[in-house]
Amino acid sequence: MRTTTLGPSDRSDALARMAEQELDVLVVGGGVVGAGTALDATTRGLTTGLVEARDWASGTSSRSSKLIHGGLRYLEMLDFALVREALKERGLLLEKLAPHLVRPVPFLYPLQHKGWERIYAGSGVALYDGMSISSGHGRGLPLHRHLSRKHALRVAPCLRKDALVGALQYYDAQVDDARLVVTLARTAAEYGAQVANGAKVVAFLREGERVVGARVQDVEAGGEYEVRARQVVNATGVWTDDTQALIGERGQFHVRASKGVHLVVPKDRIHSTTGLILRTEKSVLFVIPWGRHWIVGTTDTDWDLDKAHPAASSADIDYVLEHVNSVLSTPLTRDDVQGVYAGLRPLLAGESDATSKLSREHTVAHPVPGLVVVAGGKYTTYRVMAKDAVDEAVHGLSQRVAPCCTEEVPLLGADGYQALWNARARTAARTGVHVARVEHLLNRYGSLSEEVLDLIADDASLGAPLTGADDYLRAEIVYAAKAEGARHLEDVLTRRTRISIETFDRGTRTAREAAELMAPVLGWDQAQIDREVEHYEKRVEAERESQLQPDDQTADAARLGAPDIVPL
Repeated sequence: MRTTTLGPSDRSDALARMAEQELDVLVVGGGVVGAGTALDATTRGLTTGLVEARDWASGTSSRSSKLIHGGLRYLEMLDFALVREALKERGLLLEKLAPHLVRPVPFLYPLQHKGWERIYAGSGVALYDGMSISSGHGRGLPLHRHLSRKHALRVAPCLRKDALVGALQYYDAQVDDARLVVTLARTAAEYGAQVANGAKVVAFLREGERVVGARVQDVEAGGEYEVRARQVVNATGVWTDDTQALIGERGQFHVRASKGVHLVVPKDRIHSTTGLILRTEKSVLFVIPWGRHWIVGTTDTDWDLDKAHPAASSADIDYVLEHVNSVLSTPLTRDDVQGVYAGLRPLLAGESDATSKLSREHTVAHPVPGLVVVAGGKYTTYRVMAKDAVDEAVHGLSQRVAPCCTEEVPLLGADGYQALWNARARTAARTGVHVARVEHLLNRYGSLSEEVLDLIADDASLGAPLTGADDYLRAEIVYAAKAEGARHLEDVLTRRTRISIETFDRGTRTAREAAELMAPVLGWDQAQIDREVEHYEKRVEAERESQLQPDDQTADAARLGAPDIVPL
């Protein structure tokens, strides 16, 4: 059965349809919360539109720690409700909603004090496991265990012997955050939502005090659309205050941005069979398994500069290296860092100046009739945020609306995933694609991997790996443009794949081949191919330059040296 795609013509059709009829709900913002809100609304039977100014997940939702977790440290803050809620969502994603995208990952917590710390930390992890099981969706993960120092060093030989007296090991889950968002948007479209990226809200439509829609600019093809809607949901994350400013009224709350920087290093630089979680003076530091790499992070600092392209400074990189090296027997150096990325967390502004103490809770408000705002929260609890936002929007609709059902709606690719995983050797024999490649596709597309394999069946050259990024097949680039809404080279190398952080050249060796694969799908001529490659190379150059700068201001200035390929 053919699934809904997000190709170029699908996007144009969606914009046209949004302008043709009054929607029940228009969602502004294509991150995880916005895409989740569109899925929630459309599965309740509401006519729904979703617009995103840049690319799906181009902001916060592609630059997280890639974790689906309850937030172990929030137990220490006694925020039991947030942890319980997040653990339930973790279980739902693992077991039902997205088992092809979310998978268990072990973490080792080194103990540095004898006696009391094992009791203190062990009690917290035991409570964490207990809350997970009591949620009804946590039985798929192993329970925590206590390790002696000798046992911990067998599990993680990378650790210095004097860095621990013992350890605890527990499980959380991880996700390719950008892929989950694209899949959410595509699933919403499958259930009838009209979705379009490269579509920027430039003004809200008003009738008296009431918001009745938005003026949407097509930043790709040009032109503007008036999209009328009975309720508009502002789900723009760190841009919440900017979007609220379009109605010319002070919001009921404000969102602050906290910058988190992550380093990506090759797997062989840290000898361990488990991830690590380390305490710092400000927060926690994770060492997270990521395929043939480790993700090390994160920082937690206030950011009030460019929101679209937060920059990692030399000081940020040194901070992460210093803290992880405090426990490693073989320290990491700058030369070991393969990729760097920085993201912004949208935090509800509070009384404390320390962003690590600002709320990870979310809030929903109805500041003026016809406009709902949802902000704050954690990636893991996106579905709850979406439910609350649609519940609030429903109050403004003069009709009976079905309750939220997204607990029971698997994302595209989830149905049939386990059966296909079990039959992966047969699939490899049938298609001629190596079983390791079939596993790779299943863990990125789930049952939709059959659509990628169909491309290879039609053109055998697409079964070859990409030059300079041989973890990925050429077919994946074509599929990203044809089915997943990728409009530019950067979309593919940064979000549909992770080539931009998983290769030492950051994707520059792969750029031209990828652009040439996208060109027939998107109708590019040679001049556009050259422009896409040049833009991407300038972006990488600007990012490298920013990472040599001493502070946020100079890093931001260096990163802004590379303009967007489509200026907003």
